[in-house]
Amino acid sequence: MNIARNLILSPQAKAVLYRNILKTNVVLRQSHVVSYRAPPPPHSKATRIGAVAVGGAMWWWVIWHLWHEPDHITGEFDYPNPSKWTNAELGIPKDE
Repeated sequence: MNIARNLILSPQAKAVLYRNILKTNVVLRQSHVVSYRAPPPPHSKATRIGAVAVGGAMWWWVIWHLWHEPDHITGEFDYPNPSKWTNAELGIPKDE
């Protein structure tokens, strides 16, 4: 069909037809706010309250686990005393 239309239409008619097609098929993306050289609009009250709630829950989780499970930071076992290690355990050859 397109081949037949291109053969039948004059160049001026093609230009008008393509201009009309391009006008109606322009894709506008309005998925986010564009703020060039202007501050973005302020967040809604629900967004601000939600951000504070999620941040508070995150800090509660971190502090709770640091208090109740400090071994994640300090380690589970006592650190060995390095002065009690022998040269053989450290891989140091004997003095000759």
